[in-house]
Amino acid sequence: MGNAQSPSNNDPRYVSATRAFTQKELEDLRSRFNNLANQSQSNGKYIPPSVFQSYFGFHGPLGERMFDLVTQERKDQKLTFEDLVVAKATYEKGTKDEIEEFIFRLLDVSGDNFVGRSDLETVMIAIFNDILRIKGSDDRSSSHEDIVNIFLNAANFSKQDGGGTEGTMSFEDFRSWCTHLPSVRKLLGSLLLPPDSGEVVDAMIRRINFMCLQKIMWDDKNAMELDTLGFQIWCTGRPGYQIPKLLTSKAIDSNIILLRKEYTWHIGGALSHQDLEDWNLLYHSSVNGLSFNTFLGNISNHAGPTVLIIKDKEGYIYGGYASQPWERHADFYGDLKCFLFQLNPVASIFRPTGANNNLQWCAINFSSEDIPNGIGFGGRVNHLGLFISANFDQGHTFSCTTFGSPCLSKTNRILPEVIECWGVTQDATQDKNDAVKGTILERFKEDRNMLKMVGLANSSE
Repeated sequence: MGNAQSPSNNDPRYVSATRAFTQKELEDLRSRFNNLANQSQSNGKYIPPSVFQSYFGFHGPLGERMFDLVTQERKDQKLTFEDLVVAKATYEKGTKDEIEEFIFRLLDVSGDNFVGRSDLETVMIAIFNDILRIKGSDDRSSSHEDIVNIFLNAANFSKQDGGGTEGTMSFEDFRSWCTHLPSVRKLLGSLLLPPDSGEVVDAMIRRINFMCLQKIMWDDKNAMELDTLGFQIWCTGRPGYQIPKLLTSKAIDSNIILLRKEYTWHIGGALSHQDLEDWNLLYHSSVNGLSFNTFLGNISNHAGPTVLIIKDKEGYIYGGYASQPWERHADFYGDLKCFLFQLNPVASIFRPTGANNNLQWCAINFSSEDIPNGIGFGGRVNHLGLFISANFDQGHTFSCTTFGSPCLSKTNRILPEVIECWGVTQDATQDKNDAVKGTILERFKEDRNMLKMVGLANSSE
């Protein structure tokens, strides 16, 4: 690949790639390229690695590898407009197989045509340190290196590289890893999306505010809503970059909290944008005691989803996302938004397989042995994927077909040491049609016409 040539305007690869974009998208991409190329000493002809990495926000081996792939491994340190079109056509608009193949190659940061544990370690460190900017550890019981390892522990390395004794990751291993770590898959699939979308909207909003004297509402995150001139614009950050804000009482020592930022990001990978706002601590056994009644009382006023986390006496940390309130039922209930997860010593998420509807369990004050009192997820009665008895002093975890999950702890029997529950505050204002493609102004045609009236329609062009 080192002898590859930069595609020209007549190159079949470039001509084919342009068909993946609308004319407006190509114009916007050209404008963005020109802005970046003008920051270099290339007379606007190409983008060097330093400008590319600074703009997209990732450096080091991961940034170098991405630049290498986008320039088709020519090693000439020059990213042309045609390179960018071809890469984005594959990476963002290709088939599922094409996109995943691109990401798989991206993981090979060493460039030796094999993806080993050291490659994944480099990528995860870059994600936490450079992209999410989670520096160090906010949990004194474990180091940042340990957190990286729990994500690596979810990977299989079933392929032999032919030279060493250490196995490497096959493409199927990679797909399985992404299935269990959706946050990683989302982030690695959005690295070439414009990082300054919020800045574009911010500038436009400030101009509208100046001209129309309307109030702008901010939620102090990389998302905002404008309700003025009779229209709304919603802007969120790149997929995989959001970390919910954890809200606790100031009286609670942060060192006792199980849920840390890396865990929150991991769990959030299986959720929609509207579930990634504020998470409120509703119950913590070290503060409220290991009491089922206190647990139910503390969460009774929260109408939304909850995140249940357990640390057992073996040191394992795991839990489940409950999409429905914890209410008394004599049988399983819930919906397909529920899932189980592991946090330590391995990070994995297990979503419903569709094998059955045994999703959530909450039995209170039943006298029958066929209806065990307690809370849990998946499996079958007395053999759940995760179950905590009403005494909150024991429970069990078995492999279950509901979520395709294994035993979540070292043994099937659970002896809880810490239990905490977080209430997910859902954002009711988020547009339900989040997946509509195009620029913000294109998504709202009527709003665009309104912008034209005040001379702002080209603010994002």
